[in-house]
Amino acid sequence: MITIEDLETRLSGFNLREINLSIEEGEFFILMGPTGAGKTILLEALAGLIPIKCGRVLIGGRDVTRLPPEKRGIGIVYQDYALFPHLTVMENIKYGLHFHKLNRKEAEKGLGELIEELDLAHLGNRLPLNLSGGELQRVALARALMVNPRVLLLDEPLSALDPGFREDIRHELKRLHRSSTVTFLMVTHDFAEALSLADRGAVISSGRIEQIGTMEDIFKRPSTEFIADFVGMKNIFAAEFRGSRAILGEDLHVELGRRPLNSHGYIAIRPEDIVIHKKALASSMRNSFGGVVKGLFDQGFYYEVHLQVGKLTFKSLITKKSLFELKIHEGVEILLSFKSAAIHTF
Repeated sequence: MITIEDLETRLSGFNLREINLSIEEGEFFILMGPTGAGKTILLEALAGLIPIKCGRVLIGGRDVTRLPPEKRGIGIVYQDYALFPHLTVMENIKYGLHFHKLNRKEAEKGLGELIEELDLAHLGNRLPLNLSGGELQRVALARALMVNPRVLLLDEPLSALDPGFREDIRHELKRLHRSSTVTFLMVTHDFAEALSLADRGAVISSGRIEQIGTMEDIFKRPSTEFIADFVGMKNIFAAEFRGSRAILGEDLHVELGRRPLNSHGYIAIRPEDIVIHKKALASSMRNSFGGVVKGLFDQGFYYEVHLQVGKLTFKSLITKKSLFELKIHEGVEILLSFKSAAIHTF
């Protein structure tokens, strides 16, 4: 459906480079990356809002690289909604019809369906100033979908919303996607959004695509140190591989349960996969080490615990209840364990 071939942009100070990406028809695809990575620039390049230096963009097999935005079959929703403040909700939703020639009866039918589906009937005569964040986002979605696009681009659509509204709009997006044939491409840095909405995604950094794959692949099998850190692995260590073991630092031996292809590289472990305990456990975890608690950091429902093992610092997550039950505090000696299956190597 969306095919991007060797795309590069022409901007002062920042450019996309060698972007190659393929998104299937009807797919909900997530583009992730840190601030300044080029996520929004890529969306705007697809929409025809910024110039492309070289490469091609195809929508449904049609080359749209040099077409104006209104000829591409693309709708876009920004995180700040970008509604016209002087127009009513209904006028904002219908605004795109000035630039898209749609059959009048089909347009009226589509308008009625959108109004009902997004629960906007009672808001038709209001101005954006008088709407909540969730209502503004639903109006922005209706305006983008009103022109019957083949592709909907979403630029961090949930980031400006309060938690309650965010959950509502997330469910709304999922429902809209399932009930339509539109291909969704959404930018986000929120891992919960990515995991709950998409099957596949990509990570972009400094204008380049770093990894493309399923959400599970990206989160559990990152291909680089940058991606491992970005997806929250937190425990990332340079390693020398000897047989089925990884040697960390000077003499910490970690059992991998498999033989890596390279002799040197990295291991990465998610903090939630590291178990903290006071006494030795009778379990299937093949790696267990003694350490000292060096830091406790409140993360809301959990504490992030920093544990020094030799010269290395491991990071684990523990519930507040477990923290108090185990009487964990800075300076206490502790055991940490993790399964070989929880270790990712690259």
